[in-house]
Amino acid sequence: MQTILFIHGMFLNPASWKEWQAFFTARGYQCVAPPWPLHDGDPAALRADLPAGIGKLSLQDVIDSMVEAAAPYEDPILIGHSVGGLVAQILASKGIGSVAVPICSAAPNRMLSVDWDFFRNSVAITNPLKGDDPFPMDADGFHKNFGNTMDRAASDAAWERYAMDESRNVFRDVMTDVAKIDVDQPHVPFLFIGAEKDAIIPAHLCERNARAYTDISSRSDYMKFTDRGHFICGQPGWEDVARYVANWLAEVAPIPVSRAADIKPA
Repeated sequence: MQTILFIHGMFLNPASWKEWQAFFTARGYQCVAPPWPLHDGDPAALRADLPAGIGKLSLQDVIDSMVEAAAPYEDPILIGHSVGGLVAQILASKGIGSVAVPICSAAPNRMLSVDWDFFRNSVAITNPLKGDDPFPMDADGFHKNFGNTMDRAASDAAWERYAMDESRNVFRDVMTDVAKIDVDQPHVPFLFIGAEKDAIIPAHLCERNARAYTDISSRSDYMKFTDRGHFICGQPGWEDVARYVANWLAEVAPIPVSRAADIKPA
C-alpha cells in the first residue's frame, strides 16, 4: 500500500491534516501524520500548557524526527505544508520518498522575497532579542497571517482547533545551511503549490522554489490557487487543492491496478 507522510508546518500540528488523511485514505492510500517534537496533542491544550523546551526546537530536530518517522515506510509520498514543505524537499534530497508535494513551502538555500508580509513575518519571528522565547500565535495573528482570506469567525474557529505557539529557532534555521539543498541534482517528481494571497510565503516565492530545480530529466511542477491564504489546506475549498494533488499523484505515481478495485469513492 502506498503511504503518504504528511508533514505539518510551524504553528500547527498533525490535527491540521485530519481532513486530508480521510480524503486520501478513501482513495486507497495509507496516511500518517507524525508530529514534530513537542507538538503532539490537542492544540488548545498545547497553547494552554506549552511543552517545556519548545523554544529551543531547531529545524534539524524537525528534520531528524521526520527522517525517523519515514523510516518504516518504503518510498512514501511526502506532502508538507510551509516549513513542512521545506522538510519534504530536504528528505527528498536525502533519497527519502518517491514523490514530494510542498504546499506554500518555505524555500531552501536562503531564498527570500521582498514581499512586505514575508519581510514583516520573518523579522518578527527571527528577532534575536527574543532569544528562545516561543513565538505566540493568538487569534488576531492567525487571522492576519493564516486565515486572511477567511471571515473572522471561521478564522477564529480554525485557530481554536489547530494553532499553537512555536519555536523561533525553526524559522531562524531556514536561513542557514541546515536548509541547503543541491537543486541541480536529479530528484523525485515535485508538485509545488502556491496560494495567491498567502501572507507568509508569497506565491511567487513558491514558483521560484519550483523553478530553482534545474535537472532537465526531473519533474518540478507548479500550481497557484487563487483567493487562498497560507491556511490553504484547511480553509473552505481545501478539497479542490487535495483533489488536484490526488489527480497529479495518479499521473506521476499511480496506484497499482491490482488495488484499484479496492478503492472506495469519496
